[in-house]
Amino acid sequence: MIKWIRVLAAVAALLLLMTAPVMAQDAAGDEAAATGLTSLSLGAAFGAGLVMIGAGLGIGRIGVAAVESMARQPEVAGNVQTAMIISAALIEGATFFALIVCMLSK
Repeated sequence: MIKWIRVLAAVAALLLLMTAPVMAQDAAGDEAAATGLTSLSLGAAFGAGLVMIGAGLGIGRIGVAAVESMARQPEVAGNVQTAMIISAALIEGATFFALIVCMLSK
């Protein structure tokens, strides 16, 4: 787990270093550079991808835990299902917020 955190931190640092020249350009820059695929938009796309992967993993873990607990105690299946749906909705809300922040960061 620690290895993956180090890899993600290195990738994030690399993306931040790539956006530094783009942020240093003046507003009257080249039109081709303004309309092309910049490293800032690549960073936003990468961030959006990480957000969606994280949300998928989180909702998947919730589903696994809910099904296991329903299998162990079928009498509380209704309560577990309600809590699972609320948790998944909260994760999706945070995911959509982070996704919009990534897309508007241009």
